[in-house]
Amino acid sequence: MDLKITEDYVTVSLKDGRVISTPLIWYPRLSKASPADLAVWEWHGDGDGICWPLLDEDLSIKGMLEGNPSIEYEREARRAAA
Repeated sequence: MDLKITEDYVTVSLKDGRVISTPLIWYPRLSKASPADLAVWEWHGDGDGICWPLLDEDLSIKGMLEGNPSIEYEREARRAAA
């Protein structure tokens, strides 16, 4: 299992061989974070989630697979549309 964050995507290589990516912009805490803070992360449980303790951000693999952006992203999108 592996994690890669680029300018545009959060990409996770799963233990079953699948690779999934979601837009980095979906996670404002991550997209605004410094490279040093992004580098401090850990797997939850048996790889069912990822945690950035310095950023108070948690992503579930299930949420990524379902295409669920963060609540903060949805709030910002609603505000921008109003």
